[in-house]
Amino acid sequence: MTSPSLHLPYRPNAGAMLFDSTGRVLIARRTGTAAWQMPQGGIDAGETPRDAVLRELAEEIGTDRAEIIDEYPHWLTYDLPPELIGQALGGRYRGQRQRWFALRFLGRDQDIRLDAHLPPEFDAWRWAALTELPAIAVPFKREIYEILARAFAHHVGGGI
Repeated sequence: MTSPSLHLPYRPNAGAMLFDSTGRVLIARRTGTAAWQMPQGGIDAGETPRDAVLRELAEEIGTDRAEIIDEYPHWLTYDLPPELIGQALGGRYRGQRQRWFALRFLGRDQDIRLDAHLPPEFDAWRWAALTELPAIAVPFKREIYEILARAFAHHVGGGI
């Protein structure tokens, strides 16, 4: 028997690996959970992934003080775990098809405002070492974080 989730599409999504001046990456904790992640969000109809990632930064962390410095050359996908199918992502998707970007933060920590868009998606944020990312990711996103940490490692002057 085929799983009903296999008939659901992937949600188009853009993600941001935002680097500070010392090579650390911004991670934020989803409101009401213990899950930490990098900013990411849906790509609207007619919107490019590049436009979407900058819009999502402004909505989710309250700043557009960033410039795109790199782009992962392929779409990455993940499937939601079975217990989240029909609940997460509005119940309409099996997971996400993501385009990821490395960005340089051009502002100051005070420019990051989690309350700029209501309701806030995140309730805390911090700068993390690139090598921390796979360990902080929820299991179904871990492989993507491992790929991105390797792909964008040259932005912190070393590999992992």
